[in-house]
Amino acid sequence: MSRVGKAPIKIAQGVKIDLKGRLIKVEGPKGKLSFDLPAGVNVIVEGQEVKITRGDALNAGALQGVVRTQIHNMVTGVSQGFTKELDIVGVGYRASTKGNVLSMTVGYSHPVDFKLPEGIQAKVENNTHVVLTGCDKMLIGLTADKIRGVKPPEPYQGKGIRYTNEHIIRKAGKAAAGAK
Repeated sequence: MSRVGKAPIKIAQGVKIDLKGRLIKVEGPKGKLSFDLPAGVNVIVEGQEVKITRGDALNAGALQGVVRTQIHNMVTGVSQGFTKELDIVGVGYRASTKGNVLSMTVGYSHPVDFKLPEGIQAKVENNTHVVLTGCDKMLIGLTADKIRGVKPPEPYQGKGIRYTNEHIIRKAGKAAAGAK
């Protein structure tokens, strides 16, 4: 049995949950999110708590914990929000924002413009530190990964786009030919 799935979710102050059929909508001060519940899992809203129970489907035990975590992330996202931070490392590497477009100069012959999805905001600090904020945890992680994929950190000099606090394992370069 899932220990995570059995734990009730506390509804934060100012968050409204609307359950209609298999669709759950969560609304709060930071935004609105919705999620289609899979078959085999039932959601019960009682006062200031949400409980997830499993049905009689074959994979209901596996889905119970996943659905509970998804709803918990939705409640946390619309009440507090999520952030993901990226660092741009390299000589002449920098970023800037123009509306909902993140423009990066990362060693290519042209600047790379990355259009941010709806609901995600980017703030650039010191031209090399990018902070992504929003209420959807999964969308922030996906966006951060796509930005990192523009120029992943390379192992020899460490240049590229990396997550803040990410440790890059460095490789030694070629050794010079030794004297015989």
